[in-house]
Amino acid sequence: MHRSIFSLALLLGATLPALSFAVDSALQVNDPYVRLAPPSAPASAAFMVISNSGSADRKLIKAESPAAKTVELHSHISENGVMKMRQVPGIDIKANARAELKPGSYHIMLIDMKQALKEGEVIPITLSFDDGSKMQINAPVRKQTTMPADKAMDHQGMKH
Repeated sequence: MHRSIFSLALLLGATLPALSFAVDSALQVNDPYVRLAPPSAPASAAFMVISNSGSADRKLIKAESPAAKTVELHSHISENGVMKMRQVPGIDIKANARAELKPGSYHIMLIDMKQALKEGEVIPITLSFDDGSKMQINAPVRKQTTMPADKAMDHQGMKH
């Protein structure tokens, strides 16, 4: 009898990780990267595409990384013709759709970097979603692309 209960417990324990993976498998992250910032820059940003193949809407509610003291979800808004960056409480990922975190739009802000970024190094980022699930991604550091002058952003009001 005890052997049967023990066997059942082992079977359930082995199955639970697979079940939690199946719940999360509707979300997939593609092409994550962190923008290479000048060595003296206190902040950088992470970009990626999060696809949701599930039938329920999801929301990215938090991001964390050991590379920065503070990590925030951000978006850009146009205020009187000036692009401004603002922290947001979450980023929606609609069912059977995708959320693009890209320059000039939603992104993950890495504030107060613990050390200067180097091109090619990989930054671990943990994404937390509204259903309690988490996903660990590795985002390589890439050179910054130039942004047109009309897309330049105003960082006023950004808390550090």
